[in-house]
Amino acid sequence: MIQRRRRRMVAVDKPRKILVCTACVIALVGLLTGYVRVFPSPRASNSSDPHKLPTQHEFNYQKLSAENKWTEEVAPPHLSEQQSSPHLPKAPVSLHKFNGAGGNLDSEKLWKLPEARDFVPCIQPSSNYTTPDKTRGYLLVRTNGGLSQMRTGICDMVAVARIINATLVVPELDKRSFWRDTSNFSDVFDEDHFINALANDVKVVKKLPKELSSATKIVKHFKSMSSFKYYRDVIGSLWEEYRVIRAAKFDSRLTNNDLPSDIQKLRCRACYEALRFAPQIEAMGKLLVDRMRSYGHFIALHLRFEKDMLAYSGCTHGLSNAEAKELETIRDETANWKVKEIDATEQRYRGQCPLTPKEVGIFLNALGFPSETPIYIAAGEIYGGVTHMADLRSRYPLLMSKENLASVAELEPFTNHSSQMAALDYIVSVESDVFIPSYSGNMARAVEGHRRFLGHRKTISPDRRGLVHLFGQIEKGLLKEGSKLSNRIIEIHKNLQGSPRRRGGSVPGTKSMESTHSEEAFYTNPLPDCLCRRASQNVNTSIRESNRKVDRSMQKEQLKVL
Repeated sequence: MIQRRRRRMVAVDKPRKILVCTACVIALVGLLTGYVRVFPSPRASNSSDPHKLPTQHEFNYQKLSAENKWTEEVAPPHLSEQQSSPHLPKAPVSLHKFNGAGGNLDSEKLWKLPEARDFVPCIQPSSNYTTPDKTRGYLLVRTNGGLSQMRTGICDMVAVARIINATLVVPELDKRSFWRDTSNFSDVFDEDHFINALANDVKVVKKLPKELSSATKIVKHFKSMSSFKYYRDVIGSLWEEYRVIRAAKFDSRLTNNDLPSDIQKLRCRACYEALRFAPQIEAMGKLLVDRMRSYGHFIALHLRFEKDMLAYSGCTHGLSNAEAKELETIRDETANWKVKEIDATEQRYRGQCPLTPKEVGIFLNALGFPSETPIYIAAGEIYGGVTHMADLRSRYPLLMSKENLASVAELEPFTNHSSQMAALDYIVSVESDVFIPSYSGNMARAVEGHRRFLGHRKTISPDRRGLVHLFGQIEKGLLKEGSKLSNRIIEIHKNLQGSPRRRGGSVPGTKSMESTHSEEAFYTNPLPDCLCRRASQNVNTSIRESNRKVDRSMQKEQLKVL
């Protein structure tokens, strides 16, 4: 009887155990599945957004061109939950945090800020500065060029409007250049903030009053790099006959130096305070910065190896014959590019060509940046895409861009607008731990100046003329990568890392307009006009006295011309 009862219990327990085991297996599989969904492998995902499953809209979205395919090769890590704006989606917590510093002293020096010498912004107007009176007329401006060229031009026109006592009509952005961008001012910049921030400096209106729409306007070609006296006397005299002046061209219309202190400070207020990006761009830019920060310290590399730059400059080193021919055709067919015949070799050895992606890799390695250094590529489509990026990626696999830090849906509002996409790169570049431009173009100069204004953040400016000779020796087998090359590159660049110095003047021996054009650009280095030594707490030092101290302390330093 007892044995029969035991057999019954065994018969009942056996299926029960099977059911329990089955339930455990199902639970375990579910747990593992949940884990995989929360923390997907960066290499396993083919979705453009590693943070969520793609929508049907994203599947149907147009494919990226071959030039951009390199951005899809490595997905970003699973990123910080911090959001820059409520409308932007959260990103998962990072599994890995790469840090180029590696914990040793030598690597820590790579990220160390230059000695700022207690320089701080000093852009408040003087005591005799007045708010604008009733203006004499309206100044119309149509911008030209890319984002950074438009930015500096707008700020100069703010200063010109002040000099000639004009009401500035919100500038029209360039829609006819190479990029064919249809963005309006309010799409790129915070229009209301721009108007309000300048209320005590210049009267700004969104549109020309209706009663003046049919008024006679004079279209005036402002002279390049012109002085305060030119605008006050020559342009200002036009108000006697006209109520509306249209500036035919506006870039580089104002000299870098020898302007009243209040005008120079106004240029800085316009550039670094008033001309803020539109809220949606600021929010997306901050999100990209936060996602790059999830890796640790990072470099923003302005890799100017784009079709328009190479075609304009005539630089063909490292390109195929077919690619060189394509660029030549573009240059010939672009009407406003005046120089058509360019000797590519001579151009390169003069330091007038951007570094190639391969050369950038050699440069970064020689400076000591380890292979795990996260790098944000601030650029448009890299010419040749995967082919020309292969060597750089083999050295530095953590190459990121806005295209693989954000989803297709997140970038969609900006995608077909080059100036808005460039604004995202601008924000990340200004906020990066180290900024390195492969070419000293408009954006490189604008970002460098902005970083100086914000506390002399580290900016390494490659000496392209010096580097090209070293790279040439490597190609000829006369020099190998290693300590010798590294020591030479480090020595060349020890004073090219964004330390405080007075803005460079004209090149000795140059005359007249050539001399003016050889000066370092105002927005590349706003010292001494907009940066002063921090006043001692025990001494009541005025801004003017601080500026005099800056001048005296910087006189002994060698002027650098970019």
